[in-house]
Order: sequence, then C-alpha cells, then structure tokens
Amino acid sequence: MSKRLVILGAKESGVGAALLAQREGYDVFVSDFGMIDEGYKTELNQANISYEENEHSIEKILNADLVVKSPGVPEKASIVKEIRNKGIELISEIEFASRFTSAKIVAITGSNGKTTTTSLTYHILKNAGLHVKVGGNIGISFARLLLEEPADVYVLEISSFQLDDINSFKPEISILLNITPDHLDRYNYNLEEYAKSKFAITKFQDENDFFIYCSDDPELMARLDNYRPKAQMIPFSIEDQNISEGAKLKDSNLTITIKQNPFIMSIYELGLQGKHNLYNSMAAGIVSNLLELRKENVRESLRDFKSLEHRLETSGKISGIEFINDSKATNVNSTWYALETMEKPIIWIAGGVDKGNDYSVLTDLVKEKVKAIVCLGVDNRKIHEAFSRHVDMIANSKSMSEAVKVAYYLAEKEEVVLLSPACASFDLFDNYEDRGQQFKEEVIKL
Repeated sequence: MSKRLVILGAKESGVGAALLAQREGYDVFVSDFGMIDEGYKTELNQANISYEENEHSIEKILNADLVVKSPGVPEKASIVKEIRNKGIELISEIEFASRFTSAKIVAITGSNGKTTTTSLTYHILKNAGLHVKVGGNIGISFARLLLEEPADVYVLEISSFQLDDINSFKPEISILLNITPDHLDRYNYNLEEYAKSKFAITKFQDENDFFIYCSDDPELMARLDNYRPKAQMIPFSIEDQNISEGAKLKDSNLTITIKQNPFIMSIYELGLQGKHNLYNSMAAGIVSNLLELRKENVRESLRDFKSLEHRLETSGKISGIEFINDSKATNVNSTWYALETMEKPIIWIAGGVDKGNDYSVLTDLVKEKVKAIVCLGVDNRKIHEAFSRHVDMIANSKSMSEAVKVAYYLAEKEEVVLLSPACASFDLFDNYEDRGQQFKEEVIKL
C-alpha cells in the first residue's frame, strides 16, 4: 500500500511537490486554505490528484504518513500545530525534492541579493557547458525541476521559509550572503530566530562540502561561531584584504583564490556594478572556481551578465528625469543598497506591507540623497514618522498611477525617480513583479 502524502498549499512549490510525489508512487492529497489558481487547478485535475481549496479538512490531513508544507504556510497556522501534535513528519518542498536526486546542489540564501547571485551562478555554469538547471524560490520549484530531464547541477535560491522544515537537505555548496531584518513577522519579530533559519542551510553539510559567506556582514559574523558549519568555509569581503582562500577586493580588482589558484578581474569589467553586486559576483565567482571552470568562460560570463528585471532596472528617461524600477526591494536593506547606488537627487517611491521594518538604518542616506518621498501603500504612518524631519516633502498615494504622476511632478531634470518600496506588495498588488510592471507601464504613459 502506497504512503499517503498531504501537501499544504497549492502554488508553485506545492503543485510541484504533488506531481513529483505522484511520480514516486505516493497517494497524494493537496489542501489549500485559500483559492487555488486556475492554472494549478488544471494541472492537478489533469494528473488526477485529489485536492481541496478554501479549507483544511482535519480528517483528510491527519491520516498522512508525511506532510509537505509550502513556504507560504506559517508555523503558527492551526493545522500545522495539529500535525505537529500528532507527530506526523512535516517537511518543506526543498527537503522533499532533495530526496529524489543525487545531483550536485548549489544552494543560495540571504536577506538580499540571492536572486541575482542565483541567476548569475546559473549563467556562468550554463555558459561553461555544464548541464545545469535553476529554480527553488526563483521561477520553477525544485520538485518540478526533478520531473524534467535530470541535470548534473541544480542552482537553487532558498528562502528562510524553505529552510525552516528541513531534516536532511545537504547542498554540496551553500552560500549565505547576509542577514538583515526581514520577514520578522514570521519569526516573532526576533532576529535570532530568523538568523537560525538562514544558517540551517549549513546544518547537514559535512567536511567534503563548502560554505561560502560574506565576512563583511556583521549579523552573520556575530553568529558564525554559534552555528559553526562542518563544511569548508570560504569567505568573501570587500573590506578584508588578508583573505588567502576566498574572494576579496584589491587594487580595484576582484581576486578569487581557491587552492592557491587565483582568478583576477577588474571590477570595472563586471556586468553588474555597485557595491552590493560586487558581493554577488564574488559569491558566484567562488562557486565557479570550486567547480574548476575555465577562467576565460567565467570572465566572459561575469562581463556580459545583465541586471534582473525589477532590480535597479532603468525604466525610461523623460524630460531628463530617470525612472528606476527596484520593485524587488521588499525589505529595508535592499532599499539601502538602492539608495546608496544612486548618484543623483532622488524622488523615492516607498511603502507597502510593513514586515517589522526598522527604517532608522536609512536615515543618513535619506538626509543625504532624498529630495522627496512618495508613499505607496494603505498605511504609510511609519514612513512619515521615520522621515518627516529629514525631507521637505512626503506625499501619499493609493495607486501606482498616482505615485508615478506625483513623483514626476516633484522631480526636476537630472534627478531620479526610484521605486524601491522596502516593503511587501500585497496591500495594492499581486506581488513585486506586478508592482514593478505597473510602474513601468505608468512611466510609459507620462
């Protein structure tokens, strides 16, 4: 008799896990407390997988042998507590999928930069001729990737939510870019709990694996000894020129040394510019060196990689005013990087669903660079409280159309309108992509 697997949540990771589980012979049932998107519903119907929406039926869930929890389902949900109380094994989709492949895994996490680093790493490996696939928290779920032709390497973006429920997930190469306050609403507003989730990426690694980390990040370094990984540790830094094994910045050169074999490239040649992108290039470059890829291939890929949509994306220039879409900046630290990168006076469009933000880290940059703020969200109180003493104008808006028009009115030639919300998008938009797309469309209409 086949084992019964219940999946909580029917979005990309949940449906991917359902299809993989069915292939592996499980009796599968999918339960979503909300509405299931038509596309995912069609997939489940075509595969003859049983499901329910708008409810969690206790009797259909608690008879499971194994439960896979989608990242969007919080630990505090009552159904999760019932499952835990009954002693049923509960894991993430990343954990579940990893049980059905022996391929090499490069897993990348961090509060900021993980999508860019994941995409850049994939770009380098693919251009070097490796049979590589990319997914996880970006694009296609890991489980769904395993339904396709097997790859030799999987490059995965991993969120803290996916790491919360692992009990054997073991990447050959893991990367922790940084730890800054994010999603604290899911972690009882406790940075320590959030950091523990991030460090879980190293939990099951051993001495044959590698852990790549940013030694400039204070929150990461403050906890490194507490979570001392067994994997071989490889740092990257802009500030520390004494790194002998890892990546550093020296004389305007990105220098990566693995096993006394240096790779050197001028930072001015890199396709991604800016301090935050140098960190991303360092991390991806270390992976390339660990996999012993040809240096010329790596150099070419680092040179020709372009920034991602919704990440500091130039979206037009009107009357000498530049419009930049950084909708993917869903937390304060991402916005810090965006503000730090700008060299012109800024009209800053910010706001959305606050995840326990501490805006004080932005104060100096706002005083130095921001001319006016246009709030975009249902509740803008915290932004007003944080910055009303530091800028001449803070305006409120309730739609992207209104926000872009107000920002355009406030801006002058040789200034920049920057959408970098520092917040989640769910009060007014479907997701950050929808928010960024609407921004670009409204700019075109000006």
